[in-house]
Amino acid sequence: MISARIRQMTGGHWLMLFGLILLAWGALYVMALPSDLRVAGRIYGAEFLASLCVVTPDAAGFARITVMWALMSAAMMAPTALPALATYDELGHSGQTRFGRLLAGYLVVWLGFSVVAAAAQMALFRADLVSAFGDSRSGWLSAGLLALAGGYQFSALKEACLAKCRAPLSFFMQHWDEGPWRNGLRLGAVCLGCCWALMALAFVGGVMNLAFMGLATVVMVIEKLPDLGRWLTRPLGVVLLAAAGWMALGAGI
Repeated sequence: MISARIRQMTGGHWLMLFGLILLAWGALYVMALPSDLRVAGRIYGAEFLASLCVVTPDAAGFARITVMWALMSAAMMAPTALPALATYDELGHSGQTRFGRLLAGYLVVWLGFSVVAAAAQMALFRADLVSAFGDSRSGWLSAGLLALAGGYQFSALKEACLAKCRAPLSFFMQHWDEGPWRNGLRLGAVCLGCCWALMALAFVGGVMNLAFMGLATVVMVIEKLPDLGRWLTRPLGVVLLAAAGWMALGAGI
């Protein structure tokens, strides 16, 4: 059982993985806007906060945003892959080297996603559709992202990707001969197919909103569980579509 495999995560490579997750969350906490700056923003206005933001529409700003999205991806997506990683570890008794290659392939896919997400954030920022902190300023944008994520919950692609994530044993047996690196790339691609639309909701919930990140992580972890996930995916889609409709009405669309 998956729970039994997860309880066996005692090797050094597992400690390194858990350390990576904790470091990513710690870095995100440090990068999040401190409470004293939020108080100052209420006193001095939004312009004060904007002047302190490190996000700038240049190459340095793009690099910073890419790092931020990469940290978000590591912090949020690595926990969702734990059952699959545990299955691979049990199948191969692979040790740190093969496990490291698998994890590297998985994270490379999410690094690519981070570059695309950073480019999208920069474009939206330049168009004044999101704030300097990545929060949507447009009811149109928020409604559109919610509708996209809600509709995607009912798509065949989402269902196919979730089916693979919920049955990691079958997934790895099918592609075992390709080796850990390519298996990691495949696992990352399947995971991306499951979660990209929900990750895009960061522009609605707040790119640096730790509460949103925590809630989204829990939702995506549950979605990939074979016993519970099937009861969450479509109801979540209904909720997201309803939220999109409410947002559209509020924006006067």
